[in-house]
Parts: sequence; structure tokens; C-alpha cells
Amino acid sequence: MSERITPAMITSATLGDLSTSLAALQRTSEELSSGRTILEPSDNPYGASHVINLQSQLDGLSSYESAAQDGIARENTASSAMSNMNTVVQRVRELVLQAANGTNNQSDLNTIALQVEQLTESVKQDANSQYAGEYIFSGTTTKTAPYGAENDEYQGNAETIARAVGPEATVKISTNISTLLGNGEEAKDGKLLDTLRTIAKNLRAGTPEAVLEVSTTNLKSLDANLETLTQLQAGVGSTINQLQAALSRNEALQSSITQALSNTEDTNVAATSIAYANEQAAYSAALRAGATIVQESLLNFLQ
Repeated sequence: MSERITPAMITSATLGDLSTSLAALQRTSEELSSGRTILEPSDNPYGASHVINLQSQLDGLSSYESAAQDGIARENTASSAMSNMNTVVQRVRELVLQAANGTNNQSDLNTIALQVEQLTESVKQDANSQYAGEYIFSGTTTKTAPYGAENDEYQGNAETIARAVGPEATVKISTNISTLLGNGEEAKDGKLLDTLRTIAKNLRAGTPEAVLEVSTTNLKSLDANLETLTQLQAGVGSTINQLQAALSRNEALQSSITQALSNTEDTNVAATSIAYANEQAAYSAALRAGATIVQESLLNFLQ
């Protein structure tokens, strides 16, 4: 028994084909507008999972990049502060040599002592340098100034601060400035603040013994502190190099992962544009053909 093909069947088949063609056109249009081939996880389950994994890696690298940049900025601030200290210590050394030339009267020595005292306060101000509202030389007590105005005792701690700059990779970005400045004259630790205070005190005393101590013991201590300062500066420079190297590695990884992400989900615009044009032309042609095939009368519709 043969099956009769009715107008309703033809109409249904034609409309079904038009619907399929339109769906394909809309899909291609969405790919072009979004720039992605994976619009839903069901489009490509493996690809979608891969995209999520790659994006997660990018997010992590972005966090590491921010940490490295923050560390570099912080260490640059520390480097600038210690550079200022170096200039100050060099100036004090010049004043010490000037005081030791044997041609100064007490008024001259007092004037030199005043300059040394002013330079000492400048060193403390540099030690209290801040970055992003935090004291950079206070260890982990970043809200506390390392040195107060009233005394020379160190108020920070020796705890270290580090930045995560990669998977299982951290860089220490804190400098224990108390190893250079110490705790002042009362501590008698021979460190920079103690040395500077002692120099000023001996200059104001003005006795031959005191002036001799300035040009011998105090000068030797000053040079030792200058060497310590140089070592701290070298350490900060090394830290900056480590952070910059980590930043370069992260940028290279980000570029590689971004390319892999693009290869996985990005639309081939040229090929998809051609496909869109072809599908649009085919859909338009199908509409015209369907209009000539499906010419239902009210009677046909009622049947």
C-alpha cells in the first residue's frame, strides 16, 4: 500500500528545512558576534573544560604579576631611601674629616656637630619611608614607624615580608634596617645612629681626646656602617632583579596560555564570515523556493 504525499507533509518538511537553515545561520551569527566557537559547554565538553583550566591559570598568573609589580615598587622605594642614607653618611664623613684637620675652634666644631645632628634626623626620616601607606622598614609591623621622634630605639621587628611571584615561588621584599641603624647611643651598639650621635657629642665636647676619637674610632665605625649600608643596597638590588625576572617569566607564560586559549575557543573570523554569507544566501534562496512550493489555500489548511 503506497503512502500519499499530501500538501501538509510538503509544508511540514519545507518548514522543517527552513527552521534548520535558520538555526545554523543564527549559530554562525552568534559565533561571529561573540568571537568564540564554544558558546555552551555542550558544544565541546573537552574544549570547554580546557578553556576553564587555561582561564584559571591566567587568573593565577595575573595575581602573581600584580604581586611582583607591587614588590618592585616597594623595593624601589627602599632603594631610594637607602640611596639618600648613603649620601647623608658620605656627607657626615666629609664633615668628620673637616673636623679633624686641627684648624677648627669650638664654634666651628659646634657648627659641624649641628650639621651632623640634622643629618642624623634625615637618616631617621628615610628609615621611616612608606609605600602605599605602610612603613617599609618595620618588618611586619607596617603601621608602626621604625624610629620615633623622641628616641632612636627601633620599633619594628625582624620578621620578613614576601611576595608570591609564581607557583611555589616567593621573594623576600623586607629589609631589616635595624642591622644598620641599630638602637641609638644608649644601646652603644656601634651602629649608625649610635655612631652619628657619638660624633656630634664628641664634637660638642671639643677636647683634644674627643676630637681624636672622632677622627679615629668614630670614623672607623662610620666606614663600617657605610659598608653595611652598601650590602643592604646590594641586597635590595638583587631582590628587584629577582622580581623583574619573575615578572618576565609570568608575562611569557601569560602570552603562551593566551595563545592556547585563543586556539581553543576563538572563532576563525574569515572562515566563519564566509560560512555566514553562504548560509544567509542559502536561507534566502530557501525562503524564495519555499514560498513557491507552499501555497496553501484555506481549504488545504483545513485538510
